[in-house]
Amino acid sequence: MLIDFQSLPDTARIWIYQCNRSFSNDELETLNPLLSDFLTQWTAHGADLKAGYEIPYNRFIVIGLDQSVNSASGCSIDASVRFIQDLEQRFKVDLLDKMNVSFKQGEYVAYKPLVDFKKMAKSRSVSKNTIVFNNLVTTKHEYLESWEVPAEESWHARFM
Repeated sequence: MLIDFQSLPDTARIWIYQCNRSFSNDELETLNPLLSDFLTQWTAHGADLKAGYEIPYNRFIVIGLDQSVNSASGCSIDASVRFIQDLEQRFKVDLLDKMNVSFKQGEYVAYKPLVDFKKMAKSRSVSKNTIVFNNLVTTKHEYLESWEVPAEESWHARFM
C-alpha cells in the first residue's frame, strides 16, 4: 500500500539506495510511477506493506516501511532488491554498491569510491566538517536526524 513518505512514523524502517549520478527529469518521470507501482503491490506473505518513498537530490531512492502494520519478510525484501536491480538495468546506474561515498561539495552532491574518499581525507580535500550522507541509518527518525551530517558524526569519521 503506497502512502506519502512524510506520513510514515519515525519508527518506519528505511532503505537508502544511492545512485552514482543524478536522475534526469525525464528519468524521474519514468522512475516515480515505477516506484509507486512497486510499493502499491509490495506485500509480505500476501499482506499489504504500508510504504512510501522519496528521491532526495534526484540521486537517492529512499524507501520507508511502516512496520507497525506489517513487517517486511525475507521474500518481500528480496522482491525489493530485485526491483532495485531492475532499476539499475533500466537506467544504467549503480544503486546497490555500498563501497561508494556521497558527500556535499557546496550544493553539489559528489559520489566517490571509498578508496578515493579515503585519499581525499588524507590529502584534506574533505574534512571532518564535510557533509556526508550516512546511508546506514535504519529508521525514518535516524534518516531525518542523522542522514546528512558532518563526517565527524558518522562512520566516515574513521578516515579523518
